[in-house]
Amino acid sequence: MLKKFFQQPGATSLKTFPDASGLLEKHYSQKVAQNHIQHDDAQFIALQRLQALLDKVLITIDYEKKSAGYKLLTTQPEKCQSLYIFGDVGRGKSMLMELFYEACPVTQKRRVHFHVFMLEVHAFIHQWRQQNSTDAISAFAKKIRTSFLILCFDEFQVTDIADAMILGRLFGKLFELGIIIVITSNRHPDDLYQGGLQREQFLVFTRLLRSTAEVIELVAKEDYRFKHLHTLETTYYFPLDAHAGEFVLRSYNEFTNFAAMQPGVIQVLGRKVMLSAIHGDIALTSFNELCAKPLGSADYIEIAREFSTLIMAEIPRLTAEKRNEAKRFMIFIDVLYEHKVKLICTAEVPVQELYTEGDGAFEFRRTASRLVEMQSEAYLQSNHISGANISLLSDYVV
Repeated sequence: MLKKFFQQPGATSLKTFPDASGLLEKHYSQKVAQNHIQHDDAQFIALQRLQALLDKVLITIDYEKKSAGYKLLTTQPEKCQSLYIFGDVGRGKSMLMELFYEACPVTQKRRVHFHVFMLEVHAFIHQWRQQNSTDAISAFAKKIRTSFLILCFDEFQVTDIADAMILGRLFGKLFELGIIIVITSNRHPDDLYQGGLQREQFLVFTRLLRSTAEVIELVAKEDYRFKHLHTLETTYYFPLDAHAGEFVLRSYNEFTNFAAMQPGVIQVLGRKVMLSAIHGDIALTSFNELCAKPLGSADYIEIAREFSTLIMAEIPRLTAEKRNEAKRFMIFIDVLYEHKVKLICTAEVPVQELYTEGDGAFEFRRTASRLVEMQSEAYLQSNHISGANISLLSDYVV
């Protein structure tokens, strides 16, 4: 049964109009001044388009003031052009999305990973069709509109034929209802679902998206995540001393621009795999979280597909008594390596001393070798192989 996803607006109070002109630039400049980010002209251009959208929303839509923000009054607001921001990894797309979302005073908004949203879509359709004979997609779009005016989708990508066949009709309904959509993606709309089955039908969606949303390419000067890697003294910190925790926190802050730590969960074959914190395609976890529990290759593959950078805390020296943990860790590192995931970690001992005695110690030499290679310049510059299912705990609905 679906967790309650749609929340009805509460009571209203005094009518007023917010003024957010220049707000995104102000927040961006604050991040620059605090050395959380560096000013980038390409980022700033995209930021101005987000500011223009925010200004348009607040000018054309009638609001009432609430304690938590502004509630939409009009049932059919004037349509605002949506935004689709794409570019290579590490260029700041998620950071700009976060600035827009946090600055927007509208309470009827939601930011969600795109794969989570599609899980919700399929769950709703399945449940609706068991109880009704009417169009499930139209019903879902209308249900969204009762609670949200603005939807922000992170990590937009299409790899599943079931998703591809739904998107054209669903987004058509959402746009008809006046819902404003902001998207970040690594691909131009024309490059989505490349080589997928029945792609001709999917092109209906891409044409709709291009006609309804402004498509912006974020061509930032460099991959800032790669630069962050070079600000760290190492990607493999040992021993587990008083500074190890500081190293983990600093690494997380570097890669997320000091984002709040929010726990996450991965859905794998009906199971839930918990992670300490996630932000976009950055994940914070620990050895005990992923290797001391009965997880396997399917779990690790989902993690590796989803996250380009993984921060793992407290890898212990492995002994014969921890042979099961050692075996999981070997599988885990193999999967990260194959998907070119960047690993930042803290450990009790150097790589060569992690596991030297016990079942599989000989085979572990390959794991040690890969851990060393994963610290190399060539590996750190390699492209991540992505695609998966994830949700924030606060957004988990299935």
